[in-house]
Amino acid sequence: MFDIVLYQPEIPPNTGNIIRLCANTGMRLHLIQPLGFELSDKQCRRAGLDYHEWADVLQHADWPTFIKRVNPGRIYAASTHGRVNYDQARFRPGDALVFGPETRGLPSTLLDSLPVEQVLRLPMVANSRSMNLSNSVAVIAYEAWRQQGFDGGV
Repeated sequence: MFDIVLYQPEIPPNTGNIIRLCANTGMRLHLIQPLGFELSDKQCRRAGLDYHEWADVLQHADWPTFIKRVNPGRIYAASTHGRVNYDQARFRPGDALVFGPETRGLPSTLLDSLPVEQVLRLPMVANSRSMNLSNSVAVIAYEAWRQQGFDGGV
Protein backbone atom coordinates (compact mmCIF):
# COMPACT_ATOMS: atom_id res chain seq x y z
CA MET A 1 0.00 0.00 0.00
CA PHE A 2 1.17 3.57 0.66
CA ASP A 3 3.17 5.27 3.36
CA ILE A 4 1.82 8.54 4.73
CA VAL A 5 4.64 10.65 6.15
CA LEU A 6 4.11 13.64 8.44
CA TYR A 7 7.27 15.71 8.68
CA GLN A 8 7.40 17.32 12.13
CA PRO A 9 3.63 17.63 12.66
CA GLU A 10 2.57 20.27 15.16
CA ILE A 11 -1.17 19.99 15.83
CA PRO A 12 -2.40 16.89 17.69
CA PRO A 13 -5.97 16.73 16.32
CA ASN A 14 -4.64 16.71 12.74
CA THR A 15 -2.38 13.75 13.52
CA GLY A 16 -5.24 12.00 15.33
CA ASN A 17 -7.46 12.42 12.27
CA ILE A 18 -4.69 11.06 10.05
CA ILE A 19 -4.22 8.05 12.35
CA ARG A 20 -7.91 7.32 11.85
CA LEU A 21 -7.55 7.77 8.08
CA CYS A 22 -4.62 5.33 8.00
CA ALA A 23 -6.53 2.79 10.08
CA ASN A 24 -9.42 2.94 7.61
CA THR A 25 -7.32 2.79 4.43
CA GLY A 26 -4.59 0.34 5.47
CA MET A 27 -1.85 2.90 4.93
CA ARG A 28 1.14 3.15 7.26
CA LEU A 29 1.77 6.41 9.07
CA HIS A 30 5.31 7.68 9.66
CA LEU A 31 5.96 10.59 12.01
CA ILE A 32 9.25 12.43 11.54
CA GLN A 33 10.47 14.01 14.77
CA PRO A 34 10.45 16.36 16.46
CA LEU A 35 6.70 16.29 17.00
CA GLY A 36 4.95 19.37 18.33
CA PHE A 37 3.14 17.19 20.89
CA GLU A 38 3.21 13.80 22.58
CA LEU A 39 1.29 10.99 20.89
CA SER A 40 -0.40 10.46 24.23
CA ASP A 41 -1.76 14.03 24.02
CA LYS A 42 -5.47 14.05 24.92
CA GLN A 43 -6.38 15.96 21.74
CA CYS A 44 -4.55 13.44 19.56
CA ARG A 45 -6.21 10.50 21.30
CA ARG A 46 -9.63 12.12 21.07
CA ALA A 47 -9.29 12.78 17.32
CA GLY A 48 -7.97 9.28 16.68
CA LEU A 49 -10.55 7.81 19.05
CA ASP A 50 -9.79 4.13 19.43
CA TYR A 51 -8.06 3.83 16.05
CA HIS A 52 -4.49 3.79 17.42
CA GLU A 53 -4.70 0.02 17.80
CA TRP A 54 -5.77 -0.39 14.15
CA ALA A 55 -3.15 1.89 12.61
CA ASP A 56 0.49 1.15 11.92
CA VAL A 57 2.23 4.27 13.29
CA LEU A 58 6.02 4.53 13.29
CA GLN A 59 8.22 7.34 14.55
CA HIS A 60 11.58 8.29 13.05
CA ALA A 61 14.21 10.54 14.60
CA ASP A 62 14.70 12.49 11.36
CA TRP A 63 14.27 12.39 7.58
CA PRO A 64 17.47 10.41 6.83
CA THR A 65 16.44 7.77 9.36
CA PHE A 66 13.05 7.41 7.67
CA ILE A 67 14.69 7.03 4.24
CA LYS A 68 17.15 4.43 5.54
CA ARG A 69 14.53 2.37 7.40
CA VAL A 70 11.71 2.49 4.86
CA ASN A 71 13.48 2.92 1.50
CA PRO A 72 10.27 4.13 -0.18
CA GLY A 73 9.65 3.40 -3.86
CA ARG A 74 9.01 7.01 -4.79
CA ILE A 75 8.44 10.11 -2.71
CA TYR A 76 5.61 12.50 -3.45
CA ALA A 77 5.54 15.71 -1.44
CA ALA A 78 2.56 18.02 -1.01
CA SER A 79 3.33 21.71 -1.22
CA THR A 80 1.61 24.96 -2.05
CA HIS A 81 4.71 25.55 -4.21
CA GLY A 82 4.08 22.44 -6.32
CA ARG A 83 3.41 22.87 -10.02
CA VAL A 84 1.70 19.52 -10.63
CA ASN A 85 -1.86 18.90 -9.47
CA TYR A 86 -2.18 15.82 -7.25
CA ASP A 87 -4.52 14.09 -9.70
CA GLN A 88 -1.85 14.09 -12.42
CA ALA A 89 0.44 11.80 -10.42
CA ARG A 90 0.37 8.08 -11.20
CA PHE A 91 0.76 6.48 -7.79
CA ARG A 92 2.08 2.96 -7.19
CA PRO A 93 2.05 0.83 -4.04
CA GLY A 94 5.18 1.54 -2.01
CA ASP A 95 5.10 5.28 -2.73
CA ALA A 96 5.52 7.65 0.21
CA LEU A 97 3.16 10.63 0.44
CA VAL A 98 4.90 13.35 2.45
CA PHE A 99 3.28 16.32 4.18
CA GLY A 100 4.93 19.16 6.09
CA PRO A 101 4.19 20.84 9.40
CA GLU A 102 1.08 22.95 9.59
CA THR A 103 2.75 26.33 10.13
CA ARG A 104 5.62 26.18 7.63
CA GLY A 105 5.29 23.29 5.18
CA LEU A 106 8.15 21.10 4.01
CA PRO A 107 11.68 22.50 3.97
CA SER A 108 12.95 23.67 0.59
CA THR A 109 15.91 21.28 0.84
CA LEU A 110 13.52 18.33 0.87
CA LEU A 111 11.33 19.74 -1.92
CA ASP A 112 14.35 20.63 -4.08
CA SER A 113 15.66 17.06 -3.79
CA LEU A 114 12.59 15.71 -5.63
CA PRO A 115 11.76 15.78 -9.33
CA VAL A 116 9.30 18.59 -10.08
CA GLU A 117 6.60 16.07 -11.05
CA GLN A 118 6.74 14.59 -7.53
CA VAL A 119 5.95 17.88 -5.76
CA LEU A 120 2.18 18.00 -5.80
CA ARG A 121 -0.32 20.73 -5.15
CA LEU A 122 -3.98 20.82 -4.28
CA PRO A 123 -5.83 23.39 -6.42
CA MET A 124 -7.34 26.26 -4.45
CA VAL A 125 -8.98 29.55 -5.30
CA ALA A 126 -6.76 32.61 -5.64
CA ASN A 127 -5.40 34.17 -2.45
CA SER A 128 -5.87 30.98 -0.42
CA ARG A 129 -3.02 30.16 1.94
CA SER A 130 -3.27 26.40 2.40
CA MET A 131 -5.56 23.49 3.16
CA ASN A 132 -5.87 21.85 6.57
CA LEU A 133 -3.24 19.12 6.93
CA SER A 134 -5.62 16.25 7.63
CA ASN A 135 -7.85 17.30 4.71
CA SER A 136 -4.86 17.46 2.37
CA VAL A 137 -3.69 14.02 3.43
CA ALA A 138 -7.18 12.59 2.92
CA VAL A 139 -7.54 14.02 -0.59
CA ILE A 140 -4.19 12.72 -1.84
CA ALA A 141 -4.38 9.40 0.02
CA TYR A 142 -7.79 8.61 -1.44
CA GLU A 143 -6.63 9.55 -4.95
CA ALA A 144 -3.66 7.20 -4.60
CA TRP A 145 -5.92 4.43 -3.29
CA ARG A 146 -8.55 5.08 -6.00
CA GLN A 147 -5.86 4.56 -8.63
CA GLN A 148 -5.31 1.10 -7.15
CA GLY A 149 -9.00 0.26 -7.44
CA PHE A 150 -9.42 0.67 -3.67
CA ASP A 151 -7.50 -2.59 -3.31
CA GLY A 152 -8.28 -4.22 0.03
CA GLY A 153 -11.34 -2.03 0.61
CA VAL A 154 -14.92 -3.14 1.00
